[in-house]
Amino acid sequence: MIAPAKTVVLAFSGGLDTSYCLYDLKKRGYRVHTVFVDTGGIDETEIQAIADRAIQLGSDHHHELHVATELWEEFVQPLTWCHGRVNDEYPLLCSDRYVIVRKCLQLADELETNCFAHGCTAMGNDQLRFDQTVRSLGEYEILAPIRDLQAKTTLVRDYEIQVLEDAGFAVPAANQKYSINQNLLGVTISGSEIDAFDIPGPGATALCEPRQNWPVEPLTLIIGFEHGVAVTLNGREMTGPELLAELNSSCGAYGVGRHVYTGDVTIGLKGRIVFECPGIDALLVAHQALEDAVNTRWQNQFRHVVAKRWTELVYTGFFYEPHKFDLEAYLRSSQQHVSGTVTLRTDGGVILPVAIDSAHILQEPDSVYAQSAAWTPEEASGFIKLIGQSSTLSARINSRRQDDQE
Repeated sequence: MIAPAKTVVLAFSGGLDTSYCLYDLKKRGYRVHTVFVDTGGIDETEIQAIADRAIQLGSDHHHELHVATELWEEFVQPLTWCHGRVNDEYPLLCSDRYVIVRKCLQLADELETNCFAHGCTAMGNDQLRFDQTVRSLGEYEILAPIRDLQAKTTLVRDYEIQVLEDAGFAVPAANQKYSINQNLLGVTISGSEIDAFDIPGPGATALCEPRQNWPVEPLTLIIGFEHGVAVTLNGREMTGPELLAELNSSCGAYGVGRHVYTGDVTIGLKGRIVFECPGIDALLVAHQALEDAVNTRWQNQFRHVVAKRWTELVYTGFFYEPHKFDLEAYLRSSQQHVSGTVTLRTDGGVILPVAIDSAHILQEPDSVYAQSAAWTPEEASGFIKLIGQSSTLSARINSRRQDDQE
């Protein structure tokens, strides 16, 4: 009697790596349920192309799950509250992986299988995000066909392309040159000359227009926040995903949000990417301008401490670590008075917060920086003397001892 094929749930994007995974798993005798988890950023035509690709490669059943709202609530909101960026630059655009894995595991439970597959390599950070999320959420068997290829070849992408083409499956030219990941948050592009630390080619762009295409008239946007959450754009109420998609489109037309970045991969490599995130850049600029105006000095200083740890946890795979939820509880509390509107303006390339309107701005009515104050000159002088007392004493005492030694 032949044993029934084991069912595996494969997180499927339709790109080179997951295409190879599907082909390889079918060859190994698995019954494969492919899952495209739509985290925003692509249109219906592309979603249909991914479904067609899955069926063409032998998927036993293809699933589509739409989770932009979950991504906004679980990632974008705390990212906005702490302004988390790796090395103060990269805003963790691949964090949709955590929602993707969670939704795939829910499907695995429904299908009564404990087998989950992904297309991560053995060289990047995504394998940490996928594997640790799986282990944080339950007991599952993890299959990683691309990671396994490292034992066969050092030219993994070339090997994948050759295997698929030999089997009669064409590989799109874009997938041959670059690895492109796009979602609601933005897009990351790696491979080819980017990996070689050379000038990114003209094909290494998706959301941001080059300078010669920027509109002549400046762009002005007004983002409204309630308790730290963006809820309106130019006076229109919008869902988070709708607002971010609109910012990606309008700000991307002005070249806002394009970066070339080199980061330290957790396992010890240098990873170089082009990333574009017009919406995230605009959102973080607006939120920080408002938060800096309405929160106390201690809150704004401590935000940087929380952001560093929160960013480290999310970047390295610990999205479901209890400590991360502890940090988010503080971040949520810190947004109590972060309500108001911020006006953004760009002439292209850089976006600036040019106006802030909020009932919670911490401003003394009779005091204006460098102009007028509600305290006397004597009070200011006394304050300076007292706050600097320790430094003054150090200079006085240690200078005296130095003189005595000489």
